[in-house]
Amino acid sequence: RPMSRFIFMLTHNDVTVADARGVFAEVADLKIPFVGFKDIGLPVPELKALAADIRANGQEVMLEVVSQTREDELRSVQAGAEIGVDYILGGTHAREAGEILAGTGIKYMPFPGKVVGHPSKLTGTAAEIVESARSLAAMDGVAGLDLLAYRFSGDVESLIADVVKSIDTPLIVAGSIASVERVKIVCGLGIWGFTVGGAVFDRSFAGDKTLRGQIQAILDAARASEMSLPVA
Repeated sequence: RPMSRFIFMLTHNDVTVADARGVFAEVADLKIPFVGFKDIGLPVPELKALAADIRANGQEVMLEVVSQTREDELRSVQAGAEIGVDYILGGTHAREAGEILAGTGIKYMPFPGKVVGHPSKLTGTAAEIVESARSLAAMDGVAGLDLLAYRFSGDVESLIADVVKSIDTPLIVAGSIASVERVKIVCGLGIWGFTVGGAVFDRSFAGDKTLRGQIQAILDAARASEMSLPVA
C-alpha cells in the first residue's frame, strides 16, 4: 500500500503560528506533500498569501477547522473557500459544510465522533465513533475523515484500525502525534495521512532539534514504517 502522507501543520496550540510564511519558506524544499494551518491565528489575507506560497511550491493546502460553535465552524468553512485551499479538515456539521463547499472543488474531511473543548477531545465509545465514521463517509460531499485518535481516552490503535476497516475513504489521523513511535504506529495501521504541528514547534522528536531536523525525523519514520510492512 502507499506510504501514509505527512501533513505538516503550521500550527501550535491549535492556532496558526505568527510567522507561518517564514516557517514554510524555511522547509519549502523538503518533500512534504501537504501543508496545513488553522483558520485562527492569522487574518484571512495573510492565510491567502500563505496558501498561495504553498501552492506555488507544488504542494496542496489543508485548512483544519477547530471552531467550538456551529456558526463559527461554518464561518471557518466559508473562510477556507475564500482562502482557496485544497482540503478542509475537521468540523462536525458535515451536512451544512458540504452545502457551502458544493461546487468549489475543495475536498472535505470532517471529524467522526463527538468532539468537545479546545484543545479538542474525542468523546464517546469506540463503537459510537466507528458508527459516526461509517455514516459520515457515506455522505455526499465527504471526501474522507479526520480522526482525533490520540484525543480519545480508550484503545487508540484499535480505534484507528476499526475506522480504517469500516470506511473506504481516506482517513487522516490528527492531534498529539508527538513521537517517532507514534508516527510508525499510525502509518503501520494503513491510514491515508497524519498531521503533525505543535510537536514540531515543541521539538518533540528525537534527534536534530532544528525545524528541518524535526520534519526530516517524521518523514524518515513514515518511510521506515512503510518499508517494514509486509507486502500485501
